[in-house]
Amino acid sequence: MRQAEPEERVKPLAGFTVGLTAARRAEELGALLERRGAEVMHAPALRIVPLADDSELLAATRALIENAPDIVIATTAIGFRGWIEAAEGWGAGAGLRARLGEVELLARGPKVRGAIRAAGLREHWSPASESMAEVLDRLLAQGVAGRRIALQLHGEPLPGFVESLREAGAEVVGVPVYRWMPPEDIGPVDRLIDATLARGVDALAFTSAPAAASLLARAELRGVRDELLAALRQDVLVACVGPVTALPLEDFEVPTVQPERFRLGPLVQLLCVELPGRVKVLPVAGHRVGIRGRAVVVDGELRTVPPAGMALLRALARRPGWVVSRADLLRALPGAGSDEHAVETAMARLRVALGARELIQTVVKRGYRLALDPTSVDAADAADSAG
Repeated sequence: MRQAEPEERVKPLAGFTVGLTAARRAEELGALLERRGAEVMHAPALRIVPLADDSELLAATRALIENAPDIVIATTAIGFRGWIEAAEGWGAGAGLRARLGEVELLARGPKVRGAIRAAGLREHWSPASESMAEVLDRLLAQGVAGRRIALQLHGEPLPGFVESLREAGAEVVGVPVYRWMPPEDIGPVDRLIDATLARGVDALAFTSAPAAASLLARAELRGVRDELLAALRQDVLVACVGPVTALPLEDFEVPTVQPERFRLGPLVQLLCVELPGRVKVLPVAGHRVGIRGRAVVVDGELRTVPPAGMALLRALARRPGWVVSRADLLRALPGAGSDEHAVETAMARLRVALGARELIQTVVKRGYRLALDPTSVDAADAADSAG
C-alpha cells in the first residue's frame, strides 16, 4: 500500500477560511467544508420568507386552482415540496393536487420528479440535462402561443426564460416559492465584507444568485463596493454552485469557478482543488514551505501562525530570498505604529510557530529574508546585491 506524501496528510482546506452567504443548507455546506479542514465564516446575506406566512404564494395558489393553466413547470424539489406543504396548511392541498393532476406538469430534473411523485402526482416530461434551457427548447418547439404557463419561482433569476416564452405568445404566471428578504441581523454580512476587504477570507462560496446580489448591494450601501470587487477580482477566490448563481458577480467582471455538477458536494470538491492549487510551495533552508490563509505547511505539517506572524511571512514571501527591511515589515504589521520592536517580537513568535528558526535569516542592520535554498536564491541574491 502506497504511503501518503507529507502534503497528503494535511486536509485539503486546512489553513483556509471560506465565507458562506447561504440562507438555506448552510449548515450542510459548512459541515462539508469543516470536515476538510476549512474555517467557515457564515453570514446569511438573505432570509427566506416562511411559506406558511407568504400571502403572495397563497394568492397565486388560489388563482391557479380557480383558473387552471395549460402547463406547470416545477423547478426545484424543495420548492415544490414546500409549496404542497404550505397549501395543505391553508386547507388548499387537495385542490392544488387535483389541479396539478389535470395540467401538463414538467419537472426540471430527477429531484423535482421525485418530489412530484411523492405528492402522488406524475410529471409529463423531465429533461435529461436538468437544464431550464432544454425545458425552454421543448416548449418553443411544441408551440406556446395562446397557452397559459405557471412557473414555480424559487428566488433565482431565470435569464431569458420568461421573456422567450412571452415573445412566443405564452402567458406566463409566476408562483413565488421562497421569496428572499434582507437578513434581520446585518452584522454578520458586514463582518464578512470587512474580512474580505482585509483578505481575511481565502474564498467566498455562493449557492444562490440573490445572495451574491445582496452582498454586493450591501457593500454599495456602505460605499465599499469598488474595494470589495477589487478583492474578489484579485485575491479572494469566488466559487459558485452554478452559472446562474454567478450572474450577478460576472456582471461586475468578477471571475468565478463552478463545478461541472451544480451540487454542494462538487462545489466543496472544487474548493479542495482550487485553494491548495493557489499555494506556491517554496524550497526554504532544506524544507518545503506552503503559505495558506492562516497557517503554513512545513514539510507536510500544518503550523498555525498568529496574524502578526502571517503578515510578516507574507511580506517576506512576496520577495523570497530578498532582504526585507524592518521598516517595510513594520508597515506590513497591522496596528504596529512606529515601534520597530514590534517587528522583533512578532518575528520571534513567527519562528517559534514555524518550528524551524532557519527558515528566516536575520541580515544584520538590514532586515530579514526567507532562506531560499541555494539553487533558488542565486538570482535573488544577485539582484539584491546589485540593488
